[in-house]
Amino acid sequence: MKLSINELAQIPDEGVVKPKAENLSLPETVLQFGTGVLLRGLPDYFIDKANRQGLFHGRIVVVKSTSGGDAGAFDRQNSLYTLCIRGIEHGHKVFENRISSAISRVLSAADAWDDVLELARKNGIRIIISNTTEVGIQAVEEDIHAEPPASFPGKLLAFLYTRYESCKGSADGGLVIIPTELISDNGKKLKRIVIDLARFNKLPEAFLEWLDRYNSFCSSLVDRIVPGRPDAIMLDQIQKYLGYEDDLLLVCESYRLWAIEGDEDILGPVLSFAKADPGVVIAPSIEVFKELKLRLLNGTHTLSCGLAFLSGFDTVRDTMEDEAFEEFMETLALGEIAHAIPIALPDGAAHDFGQKVLDRFRNPYLEHRWINITLQYSSKMKLRVIPVLRQHYVNKGSVPPAMTKGFAAHILFMRPDKVEGGKYSGSSRGLHYPIQDDNAAVYAAHWQSADPVRSILGDVSLWDTDLTQLNGFADAVAKELFILKEKGGL
Repeated sequence: MKLSINELAQIPDEGVVKPKAENLSLPETVLQFGTGVLLRGLPDYFIDKANRQGLFHGRIVVVKSTSGGDAGAFDRQNSLYTLCIRGIEHGHKVFENRISSAISRVLSAADAWDDVLELARKNGIRIIISNTTEVGIQAVEEDIHAEPPASFPGKLLAFLYTRYESCKGSADGGLVIIPTELISDNGKKLKRIVIDLARFNKLPEAFLEWLDRYNSFCSSLVDRIVPGRPDAIMLDQIQKYLGYEDDLLLVCESYRLWAIEGDEDILGPVLSFAKADPGVVIAPSIEVFKELKLRLLNGTHTLSCGLAFLSGFDTVRDTMEDEAFEEFMETLALGEIAHAIPIALPDGAAHDFGQKVLDRFRNPYLEHRWINITLQYSSKMKLRVIPVLRQHYVNKGSVPPAMTKGFAAHILFMRPDKVEGGKYSGSSRGLHYPIQDDNAAVYAAHWQSADPVRSILGDVSLWDTDLTQLNGFADAVAKELFILKEKGGL
């Protein structure tokens, strides 16, 4: 049995939360650029949840801009899909399956652009969401009257200009636009590009005034691990449990956050889905959420990846099942990083977020490989770790033991013992591993020096600062490096 509206009644109720019949006929109020798993696993999840609770009354029309992927699966399944939520919250396992009815239909930009623009002429669409990857929000000088424009900003501008002409510049025609692409200040950047493209196309000043006054471009931050479709073995197990097949089935973690920057008094009535789940936050600034994620989630990952890999652990989950390494991660996240985040935070925010991060690391249902986290290791250390390290010295003026161990492991991981065709690799426990880093050659040169630790820490081109000036840090890193070389890991 294949998932579809016609088969819903035949699907057993025990293993899955099914949509209410009335939710299948809600009006189309959201336009979404992108069919990817992150959108379906996070924003669309919140909208579906709010529809079930009667807090939001709208479904999503998805615009498929790329040639990849199978849009036919959405047609065959009436755009229904199963979200399998797996994780750890407050020490307890989360195991939930939901059939989402958030999406009403999927339109191909290449084949149905007139249908997309027709949605602009109708006043039903109030919200636009996007995730077109980081390269999607880029300026491309193009004719927005093409069918369709090539770039996402071009398509968005064409939609907005059509709406403007249809509503004759009225305030009621304005939209809330929320990009979720993983770039900083995504809303502000998208708005700048759209305005520049409007000027390139010589659109009237009255349109630009309407665009600025009555449309809200909101920067946002999304945080949820959505691996997407599981492997064949897991998929078979899930589908046997559910009692039906689903070509669009997704797996995601239980943790979720969508932080949207803006005035809640203005946005709240439109984004009423935010009331359905504490994972949606509307705030004047989302800087706190960006910092917490960057330092405690990403920073802990970065300071642990080399040490974990060299210690013989393959996945994040594996390390959290080892008592000694779990203790190291807790000390690093809660004992050091949480107290050295370089912006002002509400009381308890860092500790609470850190606890959630550790629960996410313990998730028995997801596999996050440490070697993948070492990609561009040096730039991640610079961006995520150095500000925290310096803030620790401002606060305490002493060596942070866990950060020091993580830094030593980073330096050891970046020691190459093989170069072929310009590609560097190191070795650990008798096995070679790739050093996938733009600065691999820089580290290789430093490792030829008499004192590689001081040579690396003192390289201002790597860190924008001389880390040997931090009291006792270089000696402490050298000591930890010696221990790691002797023990081969933690």
